Amino acid sequence: MTLTVNTITNDHGEDQFKPNATVAAIIVHQNKFLLVEEIEKGKKVFNQPAGHLEANENLISAIEREVLEETGLTLTPDYVSGIYYFYRPEINLYYLRFCFVIEVNEFLHSSPQDDEIIATHWLTFDEIKAKSVQLRSTLVLECIEDYLSVLKNGKKISLSSLKSNL
Repeated sequence: MTLTVNTITNDHGEDQFKPNATVAAIIVHQNKFLLVEEIEKGKKVFNQPAGHLEANENLISAIEREVLEETGLTLTPDYVSGIYYFYRPEINLYYLRFCFVIEVNEFLHSSPQDDEIIATHWLTFDEIKAKSVQLRSTLVLECIEDYLSVLKNGKKISLSSLKSNL
């Protein structure tokens, strides 16, 4: 079997599958969520602050870095609301996404450091659903729905569950 995407060659010269590891933040205050507006393939899209895990970085430092880059805010996650294995057929790539929740005490003013971020917006769940065709991926809405479910059932994934030697 030959894999053409998400592969590396292991020590034995064999192709080995590797999904892209990504992190995303649900930043919430009073039932509003902080989304970033960015350009993807020439179109404006909405997304959670999110990005790829970098070498020599653990998951918590990755989400803190992405939040800082995309919002200008220095925030620490409270817990994980979900872990997602996701395929994007339009670009033929697989992702393993860790979604973190950051609950804040006020509507923070953001100042993105990343040039690809056009603006940030505090939006309600209904406002986000209304923008569903403008979301970067279906995971944006799915992660928020799962966060709302976690609030009801209390099944949070503790940050202490994320082990790393970095």
